[in-house]
Amino acid sequence: MSVIGVIIAGIIIGLLGKFVAPGDKDNIPIWLTVLCGIGGVLIGWYVYAAFGGDTTSGVDWVRWLVAIVVSSVLVVIASTITGRNTSKTSRLKSKLS
Repeated sequence: MSVIGVIIAGIIIGLLGKFVAPGDKDNIPIWLTVLCGIGGVLIGWYVYAAFGGDTTSGVDWVRWLVAIVVSSVLVVIASTITGRNTSKTSRLKSKLS
């Protein structure tokens, strides 16, 4: 797949990963979501190949599902690192202030 194809797939997979991420863990900027999607595509395809995934003549749905799962994990990690989570405790702290 070409670089442009990976970027386009990364945008789509990043948005799907943001949708799949649990709860309030998806409060990150859109550019970081796209980077998580691109990373999810690249890492997911590598993990799929490392576990014996083979290319098929059609669409390889398992490879795409692995990319979505990896992307959602990256979205959760990025949200945790950037500290933009809106959890109940942070809302409670803001009400108490």
